[in-house]
Amino acid sequence: MARQAEGQAAYKMRSLESEDRVAAELRGFGPLGILAIIVILLGNAIVIPLSAVLVLVWVLRSHTPWSEIGYVRPRSWPRTILLGIAFGIALKLLMKSIVMPLFGAPAINPAFHYLAGNRAALPAAMLAVIVGAGFGEETVFRGYMFERFRKLFGTSFWARVLIVLVTTAWFALDHYPLQGLAGVEQAMVTGLVFGTIVALTGQIWIPMLAHAAFDVTAVAIIYWNVESSVAHLIFK
Repeated sequence: MARQAEGQAAYKMRSLESEDRVAAELRGFGPLGILAIIVILLGNAIVIPLSAVLVLVWVLRSHTPWSEIGYVRPRSWPRTILLGIAFGIALKLLMKSIVMPLFGAPAINPAFHYLAGNRAALPAAMLAVIVGAGFGEETVFRGYMFERFRKLFGTSFWARVLIVLVTTAWFALDHYPLQGLAGVEQAMVTGLVFGTIVALTGQIWIPMLAHAAFDVTAVAIIYWNVESSVAHLIFK
């Protein structure tokens, strides 16, 4: 019995050591770490938001602290939720009525104009922007990518500036295939805003909530067919 117990203990020890090695390799930039990055980034090519789900799996399997991807418990959930939603709505109205007109963007977003008055498409669109954009894009761009680039560049002031700029550029370019130049311009501004918040606070919840509220507001504006009115609210 003693030998059997010793054998089981040795097996458990070897298993733990093997698991620790895998976790360390997933956190690093060796072959397994690079493979994990590629798999995560390609996830959305299969279905959105698979990339974000894979990030959560990576966090668990690599034994990475949740705080490293911005999943930090806020002091007050109600305050954070209200602030994030209010900020997202205000940011969308500001972008639509002032910032995007200054960029010369069209008043109507052709990629999503099919949603105007389209009640049948509304639930799916709302689900897509809340889960796919709010949770999905923030977890990948402001959570996972921030963690990966911090490992490469460090945590100094200029390193954080570089991380915000690099992730924002990547985030913006990701919007080009569907929304064209106007989508890139809008994502560049919002990416800088959300990225700066994460860089300063280390928390992802306000950008996540604000991103979801931003896109829900965008969908509502399109659905009610008031895009042009909002876009010309300041600049006639």
